[in-house]
Amino acid sequence: MSDAILFVSFGGPNAPADVMPFLENVTRGRGIPRERLEVVAEHYQHFGGKSPINEQNLAMIDALTKLLAQQGPDLPVYFGNRNWNPFLNDTFTQMKADGVTRVFAFVTSAYSCYSGCRQYRENIYAAQAATGTESMEINKLRVYFNHPGFIDPLVDWVKEAKQKSPNARLVFTAHSIPNWMADGSKYVQQLTEASRLVAEGAGVDSYDLVYQSRSGAPNQPWLEPDILDHMRDLHSKGTNDILICPIGFISDHMEVLFDLDEEARLLANELGMKLSRTQTSSHDPRFAVMIRELVLERRGDQLTHIALGNMGPNHDVCPVDCCPPPPARPAGLSSFAPR
Repeated sequence: MSDAILFVSFGGPNAPADVMPFLENVTRGRGIPRERLEVVAEHYQHFGGKSPINEQNLAMIDALTKLLAQQGPDLPVYFGNRNWNPFLNDTFTQMKADGVTRVFAFVTSAYSCYSGCRQYRENIYAAQAATGTESMEINKLRVYFNHPGFIDPLVDWVKEAKQKSPNARLVFTAHSIPNWMADGSKYVQQLTEASRLVAEGAGVDSYDLVYQSRSGAPNQPWLEPDILDHMRDLHSKGTNDILICPIGFISDHMEVLFDLDEEARLLANELGMKLSRTQTSSHDPRFAVMIRELVLERRGDQLTHIALGNMGPNHDVCPVDCCPPPPARPAGLSSFAPR
């Protein structure tokens, strides 16, 4: 049996000419008006018409590859995206040509919900069907919201930031999702636990968990409060110093760089508030160590499933009813904003 690791991500445009085709891929069949896509496309122009997610994913893959070369197991790492090059179909075609028969799939989402888990599995199975690789065994690695490789770097960065601004209000942010998606998953519970673990590890007693980057139709209820509304509320109550920890994200992609570093910072300037932000976990070498440990777990090379806190390690194999999709996707709904 020939094993490999598959690094699976959302994808993002690499050049200005890619932006609209990428957005059309993401929203195909969802009835999103072109005017809305043009608004989102403008975000990418702030970064030269490309998404920062691609280079960050390649950096993670490079770190993991070097770690595997040093400590084993000696497994190749392949990269496949849901919505842009390298597409999963092309990656599966390459793995088939290379004789891969068993895959350990790492997904760049630390939490359970339809868009963060099941939809990735659906895309993987669709790619298998399209490439004639249905016999390839797929093992999706468990979500890692409470793994020390994800939590500990955030603890350290919150501690460091609080030393510089001890009075800053700690605010955790995560991607908002539709209420139907949250109700069918443990997304909110996992975010709540991850936030507690980071705050507790950093010695912070009081903090908030809010949401950002809503991208759905106005008539569809999504998780709230929104970070910008929360900032206004804090300001009205006399808080003038905020520390944002983007706990819902593993890298500084579009939602972090645009929605926080530009939009939230602009609002903070308007309100006369001081705003700082921690890095995301994948900047730390411990993140690659975590990926390796998740692979070892699933291969049976490491019997201990490492997890912090009260919820324990998440399941290895998703139940049939885990993170269900909607019975019918509401018109105009987009689960996650394009990165």
